[in-house]
Amino acid sequence: MVSTATTRGSRSVGASIALHAALIVASLIALFPVAWLVLTSIKPRDAWQSTTVELFNSPTLDNYIQVFTQTAFPRWLFNSLFVAGLTTVVGVLLSATTGYAVSRFRFPGHRSIMWMLLVVQMFPVAVLIVPIYNLLAGLGLINQFPGLVIAYLTSTIPFCAWMMKGYFDSVPVEIDEAGRVDGLTPFGTFWRLILPLSKPGLAVAAFYSFITAWAEVAYAVAFMTGDDKYTLAVGLGQFVGQHKAEWGLLTASAVLIAAPAAVVFLLVQRHLVTGLTAGATKS
Repeated sequence: MVSTATTRGSRSVGASIALHAALIVASLIALFPVAWLVLTSIKPRDAWQSTTVELFNSPTLDNYIQVFTQTAFPRWLFNSLFVAGLTTVVGVLLSATTGYAVSRFRFPGHRSIMWMLLVVQMFPVAVLIVPIYNLLAGLGLINQFPGLVIAYLTSTIPFCAWMMKGYFDSVPVEIDEAGRVDGLTPFGTFWRLILPLSKPGLAVAAFYSFITAWAEVAYAVAFMTGDDKYTLAVGLGQFVGQHKAEWGLLTASAVLIAAPAAVVFLLVQRHLVTGLTAGATKS
């Protein structure tokens, strides 16, 4: 068998140059939209309409100031943080307990639950909006944050439960047995022994739940009808009029929206690869 070191060392100079050039080009292509977004957000109000392409045209923070002081952006930000935070906490808790139960216990309907979770993920959002709307309307949860959280949980829990089940399968069963020998209940074993060992999987579940709730548009538009209940995804639509779009405000808001998601990613990044690979290789 040829070792990895030998394979890398046998690569020609031309191949190495081509590989690095391709990686650099791919990186530039990926970073270009982000850079353009940031540069547009610091341009004067109507500078984007100019026919001359300029990277820096009298950079200013007026767009950011206007977003915070002359729009309802702070309210939208609070609403989104509340909904995304609640979705993350409830989603991680329910998906972790579901994944652990399916991983460790055999009960009637064990396989049916996992198949049901898998099938739910196959339905597109457009198909689910109407039945979920009818259910929430019957419960009086239209234009209510709990209703929007429930809608998001229908998307996050199936995926996260599958992923957490795969991660719990990689944790030795002997740990559970040791907990029972020490007198712990099944929930005590799960809470005190298994969860501390499952941080990578929990990090992936938390990241997926947060991003799903933070960036989702369709459910937020359909279920939130009051101006004071708008999330960021719905609020940004207020900057687009019938004849003109406020691109300065849109890009500034987009930069501000991306910041919390980037912070969450930085907090959990060291656990993401471990959690995803563990959940992907077990069934």
